Amino acid sequence: ARRSLASPVVSGVLCPCGSPHGSAVESGGGGAGSAGSCGRSLCEASDQDRRLRTLFQKLDVNRDGALCIHDLAVGLGRLGLHRTELDLRKIVKAGDKDLDGQLDFEEFVHYLQDHEKKLRLVFKSLDKKNDGRIDAQEIVQSLRDLGVKISEQQAEKILKSMDKNGTMTIDWNEWRDYHLLHPVENIPEIILYWKHSTIFDVGENLTVPDEFTVEERQTGMWWRHLVAGGGAGAVSRTCTAPLDRLKVLMQVHASRSNNMCIIGGFTQMIREGGPRSLWRGNGINVLKIAPESAIKFMAYEQIKRFIGTDQEMLRIHERLLAGSLAGAIAQSSIYPMEVLKTRMALRKTGQYSGMLDCARNILAKEGMAAFYKGYIPNMLGIIPYAGIDLAVYETLKNTWLQRYAVNSADPGVFVLLACGTISSTCGQLASYPLALVRTRMQAQASVEGAPEVTMRGLFKHILKTEGAFGLYRGLAPNFMKVIPAVSISYVVYENLKMTLGVDSR
Repeated sequence: ARRSLASPVVSGVLCPCGSPHGSAVESGGGGAGSAGSCGRSLCEASDQDRRLRTLFQKLDVNRDGALCIHDLAVGLGRLGLHRTELDLRKIVKAGDKDLDGQLDFEEFVHYLQDHEKKLRLVFKSLDKKNDGRIDAQEIVQSLRDLGVKISEQQAEKILKSMDKNGTMTIDWNEWRDYHLLHPVENIPEIILYWKHSTIFDVGENLTVPDEFTVEERQTGMWWRHLVAGGGAGAVSRTCTAPLDRLKVLMQVHASRSNNMCIIGGFTQMIREGGPRSLWRGNGINVLKIAPESAIKFMAYEQIKRFIGTDQEMLRIHERLLAGSLAGAIAQSSIYPMEVLKTRMALRKTGQYSGMLDCARNILAKEGMAAFYKGYIPNMLGIIPYAGIDLAVYETLKNTWLQRYAVNSADPGVFVLLACGTISSTCGQLASYPLALVRTRMQAQASVEGAPEVTMRGLFKHILKTEGAFGLYRGLAPNFMKVIPAVSISYVVYENLKMTLGVDSR
């Protein structure tokens, strides 16, 4: 079979010799160069720029200095690459940084370079034999790892769509030629390895939900991931519950006149109610994981349908919007449980016989409105927490992928834990003042005869009497629990995945 007319152009786009930088992949023949690897020093920037401009000019049909969907359709068609309108829209959407509906030269270059980097990672992860070629057996094995079972005949059909020289194997050039100007939004290796919100539970469920690949949804692996994440969260929260209760006590009771320290706080709790009192409020905190996670996931998937499609990865700002709305819906649904958790954590020995007794007392003495105390600061806290957590995590992930990913998108346990810990910590730090005000408002009604306070009034009161430092009471125990919480939830998550039949790769 003859190679596509695009091969001499596309194969040489990012490297004059036609092979990926620093690799020893053999050329598939008929490309811009011959077999062998290319050293970065041989690829002069000016030559690379010239090749990119040549391809850009070939695609810029109307010569206006930008590529619209029509330009791509006609230009790629002339080069022998025929793409659907949906594919072309995805290419423009992926590279269009200024949101003007077309790609200028800089956007086009950035799209190609970023896309080629991801394609190289996927190629190397599919190349199980590490021989620079992908065969039918390797495709079968890779899809099996994703939970999808196909026959070798089906794998051969996939190969034929990319194989240009009839060898029934795909080398790097054939793989790149096929995908470089073909959108691959859901790159499963990257999605699978960089799960974030499903794995890490630091006590606050305000993160943007993880993306699941099409295969995970079709095979039902998504619910196994969610169950494993819920179980990990339950164990993690239980193990760090004493620190969480201490944080709540410090948020509500600590002040300049009552300077509560960590050791003093633990001593006070044990003296008042014994060692068991350290876990007050943990029961309801664990119980709310299941409904909150389920509602959040379902809401996120529904909101995604209004923003994108089920087959396509949302961009960062779209994920933030969908995740924040889903978080708001989930938090609204289970918010009375949040109030109960705070009241149970603050209760004195013998005050309530259990969660139901606490709920009955609140309803009888304070009415239904008490179950939504602090609702507004809680909702406002979702955006800074989710936004900064997502932005920091994506930045750390992309930095690692660009600088250190060579043979796989798998970051390893240490990098994954470090990125999750840093991003969660940044998110908590940004939203902490709102979380403190929320907790104080939730607790306020428990004091009989106490005046009603507003969010604005409480902020003013704290700043006036305690200064800005007062908005961060309880921050020390909160941060102390992050590393153990992340570590415990990761270990439990991995073990539960294996129990539930999800392959750890």
